[in-house]
Amino acid sequence: MVGVRNALARARYYVREFSGEAAYDRYVAHARAHDPQAGVMTRRAFERARTDAREADPREGFRCC
Repeated sequence: MVGVRNALARARYYVREFSGEAAYDRYVAHARAHDPQAGVMTRRAFERARTDAREADPREGFRCC
């Protein structure tokens, strides 16, 4: 049972990393550690800023739609 639990935890970790979901958690941890009094973007604002930055960078490819 412990082996299955560990396998599921590892799978969840990789899915979160691959999908980018963990990026917001890292951002919040960094922002809080750097300046606890500073405001932190909401997840929606963070994702919007991340998408805008990705689309503005020509090295990231293109978006057809």
